[in-house]
Amino acid sequence: MASQDRLTRAKRESAGRRAEQLAALLLTLKGYRLHERRFQSGRGEIDLIASRLNTVAFVEVKTRELALTAMTPMSENRIAQAAVIWMARHPALSSHNVRYDLITVVNGWPRHHKDILRPEIAAQRPDNLF
Repeated sequence: MASQDRLTRAKRESAGRRAEQLAALLLTLKGYRLHERRFQSGRGEIDLIASRLNTVAFVEVKTRELALTAMTPMSENRIAQAAVIWMARHPALSSHNVRYDLITVVNGWPRHHKDILRPEIAAQRPDNLF
């Protein structure tokens, strides 16, 4: 049974990485500059960080049709906390607008949902997180 669980986990991990690759390709084709993939901080993880014009987008990638139901206020706040830390480490982008996006990949097709996540913590300053 444990072997089956490992196999299932490996399949989910592989599907997630493929979805992130498709999402990154979609953003690139739309003119975004990718800054980072799978950024991890002690506060959370962000799948993709990209910018276009004067906006930095922190992007969560999901492979479910009902992806929005998988996003809880707690998971959105973890993404926002990690975003605040990432922005603090990249002061050259401090004048940019910040947006939280979701890219869903269903049946191999990515769909970009702009400005769909609304974490409560997004307005906090970096010094409030340490």
